[in-house]
Amino acid sequence: MTNPEHEDAQTIQKLLVGVIGLLDTFSAEQRAASAFEFDDPRRLDWDIIPKPDRVGVSLHNLDRHQKVVVLDLIRLVVSHEVYTKVLAIMQLEHVLRKIEADFLGVGAPLWRTSDSYFLSIFGRPGFEDTWSLRFLGHHVCLNVTIVNQRWISTTPSALGQQPVIGAGVLNPLADDEGLGFALIESLDDRQRVSAVIHDVAPADFVSRQVPHIGALEYPDHYDLGMPQYQISTADRKALALVRAEPSGIAGDQLDESQRATLDRLVGTFLARLPVAAAAEYRSQLAADGPTGIHFAWAGGLERGTPHYFRVQTRSLLIELVNAVDSGNHIHSVIRDFEHDFAHDSLQKHDAHIAEYGSHLSTRTASSEGVELRANDWSW
Repeated sequence: MTNPEHEDAQTIQKLLVGVIGLLDTFSAEQRAASAFEFDDPRRLDWDIIPKPDRVGVSLHNLDRHQKVVVLDLIRLVVSHEVYTKVLAIMQLEHVLRKIEADFLGVGAPLWRTSDSYFLSIFGRPGFEDTWSLRFLGHHVCLNVTIVNQRWISTTPSALGQQPVIGAGVLNPLADDEGLGFALIESLDDRQRVSAVIHDVAPADFVSRQVPHIGALEYPDHYDLGMPQYQISTADRKALALVRAEPSGIAGDQLDESQRATLDRLVGTFLARLPVAAAAEYRSQLAADGPTGIHFAWAGGLERGTPHYFRVQTRSLLIELVNAVDSGNHIHSVIRDFEHDFAHDSLQKHDAHIAEYGSHLSTRTASSEGVELRANDWSW
């Protein structure tokens, strides 16, 4: 059984020195706005809708050089293609400002700006330490968690797009959504019966914004702040995510061409992760074979109608929903059932520290009265 190791020393090192260097340029006010304790519950708040209680230092309050460094940090944990998607999503805020001018009124230039994105650092970015970095704003959330300078997690990773129809050259999630359509449209009637799990799409992710996906998850009746699109209790049951029983059509029920489309779709989402992590997940997918992956669709089969799809593997969950505003507003995410926010690595690390102690602690404590043991804290 192939399982990701979640180790990527090169990426972790570059992130660590980059963040330390960035913090060295921060004023006291910038540092206070950006820095939080690792156990702050807001570390697990990754909602990509506009909210009044964002934490972190915003791009509004960074100088040009600092903004460049922040964007360089993002570039370290995604592919070049996804980096351009993030930049395009941020620029779509200027398009939305024009579209929503009447709705937002005087708030339009305040709500819709490519500077309303926030950098937060939880914990102490240091050698052999545990910390996280988050870049969050409308339709972008990138979470990076480093455990003991050994393990790295970059999920959940969520991107959205609005508008979708008539987006012009700024159409960053064209492949993320389009490959889902390409796959569902390629299925014959028998295959489609297996793939389509319901005729109504959820309003948002079925897994919602829970920090750790449970054995069973139901979608909400409607998305927060957008009650104009609602689903019923029966819809919620039909759309349920059951980890042990993946919905939809299994990969071994697809022909070679269809499997290639599914592989391209998964690859589009894996590109949101560092190269090493993407390679580990690909190895796991190859080892599990086509029976280990499922594709499920809900809602309309045509663009401009509410629709949703998800891909589920042993480790990964991919969701894309485009339901509100008649299929003109995408939310998409890639998640790891056990490794979101480094959940499993943190458990492993905490157990090790409880038994052996921490190298960080021994540096500042006297050895008097301490009995030496081999490999007290090394791995």
